[in-house]
Amino acid sequence: MSPRHHRLGRSDITFSELALGGAPLGGSGAPVTDGDARRVMETAWELGIRGFDTAPHYGLGLSERRMGAVLSGLPRSQFTLSTKVGRLLVPSGEGPADDAANGFPGLRTPLRRQWDFSAAGVRRSLAESLDRLGLDHADIALIHDPDDHGEQAFAEAYPALERLRAEGAVGAIGAGMNQSAMLTRFVRDTDVDVVLLAGRYSLLDQSGLTDLLPAAAERGTSVIVGGVYNSGLLADPHPGATYDYVPAKAELLQRALRIKQITARHGVPLRAAAVQFPLAHPAVTSVLVGARSAAEVRDAAAMHRHPIPAELWAELRAEGHLRPDAPVPGEGTRAA
Repeated sequence: MSPRHHRLGRSDITFSELALGGAPLGGSGAPVTDGDARRVMETAWELGIRGFDTAPHYGLGLSERRMGAVLSGLPRSQFTLSTKVGRLLVPSGEGPADDAANGFPGLRTPLRRQWDFSAAGVRRSLAESLDRLGLDHADIALIHDPDDHGEQAFAEAYPALERLRAEGAVGAIGAGMNQSAMLTRFVRDTDVDVVLLAGRYSLLDQSGLTDLLPAAAERGTSVIVGGVYNSGLLADPHPGATYDYVPAKAELLQRALRIKQITARHGVPLRAAAVQFPLAHPAVTSVLVGARSAAEVRDAAAMHRHPIPAELWAELRAEGHLRPDAPVPGEGTRAA
């Protein structure tokens, strides 16, 4: 059964409830072969996933090229493509160098990232992304990680995206970050359609519920949640597992293992609870799951569909793993 689709904010753009995150296709954490990347994309398509999120940052354009190699051969009206602005890819001037320091080990390229949240930079970034993708337009454009560039992002990048939306060059606009505070400002102070929140609304971290999610629900802004596994810990908690891309501290590992014990007692994989939990909030339209193999895509689709009894959520809440105000699947309604 294919994932459902939901409209993003007040736009005409829809995104599949389970969508594919493109960072692993750029080699985030570990290299991925061209063949495995193609199989990830083809398997996602076969399973009915029609939302795809990528960025120039992911493998210095490698994720965009790999996604585009498959998407450019598929009916353009049948998928939704999201990419990001804020980092231009420019020659390093020093020849190929390993990109491990930026989270993409084994990737050797003569390019480097250059922050640019100017209006001209936004237009250039989007045009260059489309060249790498081999597509004539992106459906969604997100301002990517403007944490240290907030004023320029609001004064220049956002108005540039608003103009691109008015021109019909993109259908929906927003921002994507690993923090909720600045995303809340985007929701309250601008006319974004969607924001992408990574890692801050999960079984281990529900801080996005303090500010962003209520604001988004009030404003009718859609939230896509990434990092539902918190970069690995909630996929397979074990010593050495990563949380926010670094080895998890002992206390977090113990919490994840305890949550896994609870889910197992109810016959539910931890990954299923991690994927489905964020979708209960009415502002959340989709979750992004990254994959570096066809098997991981199939697993994500299975976790999205896996039955979860209400008793599991009740036990997680009773033990304090879920905030009292965090909605859970089966309670109330969600975004349409």
